[in-house]
Amino acid sequence: MAHGKAKEGDGNWKKFIWNSEKKEFLGRTGGSWFKILLFYVIFYGCLAGIFVGTIQVMLLTVSVFEPKYQDRVAPPGLTTIPQVLKMEISFDPGNPTTYEKYVKVMENFLKRYDLENQKETDTDFDSCSLVPSGYIERGKYDDSAGRKKSCRFNRAWLDNCSGLNDTTFGYKEGKPCLIVKLNRVLGFKPKPPQNGSDSLPEELKGRTNNFLIPVHCAAKKDEDIDKIGIVEYYGMGGLAGFPLQYYPYYGKLLQPKYLQPLLAVQFMNLTEDMGVRIECKAYGDNIYYSDKDRFQGRFDVKFEIKRS
Repeated sequence: MAHGKAKEGDGNWKKFIWNSEKKEFLGRTGGSWFKILLFYVIFYGCLAGIFVGTIQVMLLTVSVFEPKYQDRVAPPGLTTIPQVLKMEISFDPGNPTTYEKYVKVMENFLKRYDLENQKETDTDFDSCSLVPSGYIERGKYDDSAGRKKSCRFNRAWLDNCSGLNDTTFGYKEGKPCLIVKLNRVLGFKPKPPQNGSDSLPEELKGRTNNFLIPVHCAAKKDEDIDKIGIVEYYGMGGLAGFPLQYYPYYGKLLQPKYLQPLLAVQFMNLTEDMGVRIECKAYGDNIYYSDKDRFQGRFDVKFEIKRS
């Protein structure tokens, strides 16, 4: 009797999967399955259409050339070439293998600044002033007038740190160079500090330029002040900073050949055989510093020159 009930139960689930008498699969006829599938195709199709339509409407309000909202964009970071792990540079001037990696990075970075890549016939470049001057506004942030021009930047302005005369960028002589740049922020116009501002170090007070964002490097710790020695700066016009005519930046789509202004810093007689941590800062009325971001408007780097 029990065996008969088991067989009857086995037949029930088989009949549920396919009922040959009513022509039903999983309890539904072919027509029922067609209707429910058609309903879900239309339902999800409408949902997809609403989603795509919403995205398209949103894209109509967004420009590919300029972010709609920039009120929460942080001031630009100050960075250095070469960028190294933990911002620590250690080398032996008498052993090229200890500093060739730094030299290679700097040389590769500066290739874009070779004059052969900034020819007079290149219409993407503009003949800007060769001394620091004011901002250059190049119109709206769209392509209605085509691509925007960019100012040239002559690598030779970096003098001893250009890599043109000294291909080791001073590392062979124990006088290392750093290439300093202010990171790109679309539409950002850095404002030079007021002469005599309390935020300026004593070395810069009364010596700022109205068309320049000054940069100054000094010991991060008081005990390292007498270990840094002479610091030389090389930039446009021999000035230590970033000229304003390179701002604002219009983005890669509109200024594909834009060159950031550079500043080279050379440390002429660092104390050897010990670590010396140096901090470099850019100064401006709208350049701020943050304890949460060690590169916002500044950076620090540790040098250790070891002679064998």
